Amino acid sequence: MKINTDKCIGCGFCVRDCPVEAVRLRKKKAVINQEKCTSCGVCFRVCENDAVIFERTPSEGAVQCDACPINCLIHPGYKGACQRYRNEEGDLIRITPLQTYEAVKEIAGPDPPESIRRPLITAIGAGTTYPDCKPAPAIVHGKKNDVDVVTVVTEAPLSYSSVMVKIDTDVQVGEEGADILVGERKVGMVVTEQYGSKMLSIGGVNLLTGENGFAVARTITAIANREPVRLHVKGGSKLEIQVGQAPVIDGVRPESMRVGCGSATMGLFAPLFRDTADEVIVLDSHLTSLMSEHAAGKFVGAKASGIRLKFRMSTPGRYFGDHGPGWGGTSIVNPLDVIAGIDEKIALPGMRVLITETTGRNGALFELREDRTFQEIDLSPKAVNALDAIASSCEPSLVSAVYVGGTGGSARAGVTRYPIKLTAAVHASRACLTVGGAPVYVLPGGGINFLVDVERVKAGSFSWTPTPATICPIEYTMEREAYEKMGGHLEAMKPFPIPGSAART
Repeated sequence: MKINTDKCIGCGFCVRDCPVEAVRLRKKKAVINQEKCTSCGVCFRVCENDAVIFERTPSEGAVQCDACPINCLIHPGYKGACQRYRNEEGDLIRITPLQTYEAVKEIAGPDPPESIRRPLITAIGAGTTYPDCKPAPAIVHGKKNDVDVVTVVTEAPLSYSSVMVKIDTDVQVGEEGADILVGERKVGMVVTEQYGSKMLSIGGVNLLTGENGFAVARTITAIANREPVRLHVKGGSKLEIQVGQAPVIDGVRPESMRVGCGSATMGLFAPLFRDTADEVIVLDSHLTSLMSEHAAGKFVGAKASGIRLKFRMSTPGRYFGDHGPGWGGTSIVNPLDVIAGIDEKIALPGMRVLITETTGRNGALFELREDRTFQEIDLSPKAVNALDAIASSCEPSLVSAVYVGGTGGSARAGVTRYPIKLTAAVHASRACLTVGGAPVYVLPGGGINFLVDVERVKAGSFSWTPTPATICPIEYTMEREAYEKMGGHLEAMKPFPIPGSAART
């Protein structure tokens, strides 16, 4: 990497973002320590004045790392950009040694004992003693694995609650941060994307207690109970969602989610692609890939094609896409529009280019003509085979949801006289929190904030009240000795099975 001092204005962006601190300012000009520099390209990408000259010329002793697409050139005694590998006398050494479970088990923390991982009864149908000035509606004790255990249950009204909805599709639904509406009322927002999925947040305390609180509570509950819900993303799509079913987006039901981003698709299918065409482009809104530049393409022997893409490069062969109604969730409706130009010295007539996307749903094969324009030709059997391989590797497009709740408030008083001891017991795995019998993930830090997969909870178990809040079936199970120590309501305990009750083991 080199600096064109005539263009450098001393803004310091390269100094700020260099992952190995190889750049400094001297007399308001950037200077690169060539020994530290790994040619990762960060300075090149953040420079707004084109003052960085990107050259990857290995110097003596530098070793190229292949642990990620950056391909750092690491000099003896120095680390790569990720800080994981160091060049020690010509060998790349992982700085942190491989860890056994024994080495980390104290940090990982204890698992709840088998005897308390599942409740004796669930809170479904238990009722509520809100505001919990008296013992919870059901406190039972019994034997599990020869251990005396106690389960305390309540259907708790939770203002601090929401659902995180995951829609498995590459179809664009709306801009990140866009409001999600039921009718004209805001109930949530588009938050981000995960691997092959769009993520929506519905609810939360601020929306529940706002002017549209009733609609928010009703929507959270309907989604958690796996009922069909109609939503509209402001400036985006109309959605029909139901947990466990495929979504309907603007009247269309996508069949599958993507197999991975464009770069991952190239990594998975490069050997098939290599036999299909001279060049392959996989369109994707996150990372569009170009086989001839991609590490997987080079691995299978793909040669330079001279094709330039319209998208901004991340690393060689990987380009940041955009969002739109086209192929791979991008703005590209006509696949040839992704090509910004060709190098006529490299791209020769007869060259074939396959363009597809991460679901294999669309694909087109083109041949370069003598006039240096591309003509679409019929898909060859090998191209069809490659598209079928992608499509058959994709999972069905589905809607799933995680209910998020906070039950660190007054509901604890129905369990124990010392609420802080219950919180501590949950975090220390001495008490096990479940929702309708389903396991939860308790968030670290203070309070009792949890996540539960709604498909593991009996349908219809959630409800709402016009405070407004959602109502969630909560169970705490612990050894009887631990319950006594935390000041539990022993006087309210009943043996399990409860005499005269429909509850069964």
